[in-house]
Amino acid sequence: MNKNQRVSRTRVKICGMTRPQDAVLAAKLGADAIGLVFYEKSPRAVTVEQAQAITQALPAFVTVVGLFVNAEPTLVHNILAQVPLDMLQFHGEEPPDYCLCFDKPYIKALRMRPNVDVQAFAKHYEHAKALLLDSYVKGIKGGTGVVFNWQKIPSHLGKSLIVAGGLTPDNVNQAITTLHPYAVDVSGGVESAKGIKNADKMTAFMREVSMSIAQLFTITDSHNLPDENGHFGPYGGIFVPETLMQPLEELRQAYEHYRNDSAFLAEFHDDLHHFVGRPSPLYHAARWSQQLGGAQIYLKREDLNHTGAHKINNTVGQALLAKRMGKTRVIAETGAGQHGVATATVAARFGMECVVYMGAKDIKRQAINVYRMRLLGAEVRAVNSGSKTLKDALNEAMRDWVTHVDNTFYIIGTVAGPHPYPAMVRDFQAVIGRETRQQIKTQTGRSPDILIACVGGGSNAIGLFSPFLDDKNVAMYGVEAAGEGLETGRHAAPLNCGKPGVLHGNRTYLMTDENGQILETHSISAGLDYPGVGPEHACLKDVGRVEYVAVTDSEALDAFHDLTRIEGIIPALESSHAVAYCKKIAEGRKDKIIVINLSGRGDKDIHTVATHEGISI
Repeated sequence: MNKNQRVSRTRVKICGMTRPQDAVLAAKLGADAIGLVFYEKSPRAVTVEQAQAITQALPAFVTVVGLFVNAEPTLVHNILAQVPLDMLQFHGEEPPDYCLCFDKPYIKALRMRPNVDVQAFAKHYEHAKALLLDSYVKGIKGGTGVVFNWQKIPSHLGKSLIVAGGLTPDNVNQAITTLHPYAVDVSGGVESAKGIKNADKMTAFMREVSMSIAQLFTITDSHNLPDENGHFGPYGGIFVPETLMQPLEELRQAYEHYRNDSAFLAEFHDDLHHFVGRPSPLYHAARWSQQLGGAQIYLKREDLNHTGAHKINNTVGQALLAKRMGKTRVIAETGAGQHGVATATVAARFGMECVVYMGAKDIKRQAINVYRMRLLGAEVRAVNSGSKTLKDALNEAMRDWVTHVDNTFYIIGTVAGPHPYPAMVRDFQAVIGRETRQQIKTQTGRSPDILIACVGGGSNAIGLFSPFLDDKNVAMYGVEAAGEGLETGRHAAPLNCGKPGVLHGNRTYLMTDENGQILETHSISAGLDYPGVGPEHACLKDVGRVEYVAVTDSEALDAFHDLTRIEGIIPALESSHAVAYCKKIAEGRKDKIIVINLSGRGDKDIHTVATHEGISI
């Protein structure tokens, strides 16, 4: 892993071009460079005439690299006189003095033989612009189609790293998220025959590169907030018993260390890709868009993640952190059950004891998820205090943590709680927005106009919003649960109707009475049935960056049925609140693009909907 060369993005070179149309398509897809092979033994070798035709067809700002293997200097000079090469790549045993004699920047390739000293090689070619590491196959100078052992790459190379050798659309994501290279170099992995590039494979390769960059900076990019004390303006902070101050400080230090640790990031992104199934699709709801007669609507399909919701993004990250901190037991709170299922899933994945606290009321309306948690080996503890919902489950989980801090890691499921949880959960969930940014530009050529997400605690919403907060032209709507109507008092909309107070370790907007006591909430959606909200949302409300609105139970149910019948997608009742608000604003906005975060799938809610409608299943 190239720790000392962390890059803002990974460049792409597509090598072995033999046809102008392939090079033009590569440039259109976003390739930074193309490679021309001047080595007569290669099946991808080009003549001067071919090279001239290719370079003449290219648009501006695409780097043209000429590849040579132990060529006579006169041959290189002759080609340079006829072909406008920007850079040279030497793939043989050329010494440093030879590489410097052409007055062109150069890349030096190293075939990864057994026991090769990569550090010494990099030092020997100190003037090379980059070091290209390729597979070693006896008698073949590049274009092997074979992947070498990436573990042989030193952590501190001190030189820009280009990874080649057997790269394809199927493995380039792993290469980038594991190695963080300056560039990747592909040839045979995007071909239908040697020297003939395949449009579909090139498109897939470039798409995977974009997605890997979106994943890579889920953690390493940071916001200005919170401050060092965990404050988002006047919100957030740490309001906990003294017994929890030390474990919270231990957690903060561990997270600050591992959020920039290459090995941690590599494992996290590998699990997101292979275990969770990321990137999740961005789906154009064309029929629904047409029926609404306005904006074009896209759904970020977090419902297709392993376990059926966005929650797994965060639990994977926190479980990996728990493992590195030496914790053997994890606990969690859950409302709709999705976070409980996600926590039980990662506990099974990493061999940890798991206890999930769930309100007795929620256990009844989410029986399927309760059974799923138990199938996964978790103990589900019913909470019968208070309103018997998410707030009370969180209270009990906090009490458990106080008494078992030595071996227990508390996996909080939302962007609430004491510092560092709101920032940490946001960072683990920001992959949603980063992927969306890449996907919408690939599909439409521009940024969205509007983002919509439901808000309970607010993790799915902040995951979508966070990477777009600096894009002032992107409007954002967080949708709370209006329940039976804001005017009735039977709702769960603290941002619309609440006032600041302290709950569960942080200061935020809360639903309270005139004496500051927490009010009972109501929503048909268990996951939105919470009297508070993440402190970053509270801050975003106050500064006006995000508009927070509310949708009633009946409006959410109508949207639940609409999306199911029109698009064949059953949304979670939580997500249905966002879908319902989209219905309100889509009409008449024909030139607008709206992205809804479909945070979970509605299988878990079938019994709730049926019961509400008087249907016996």
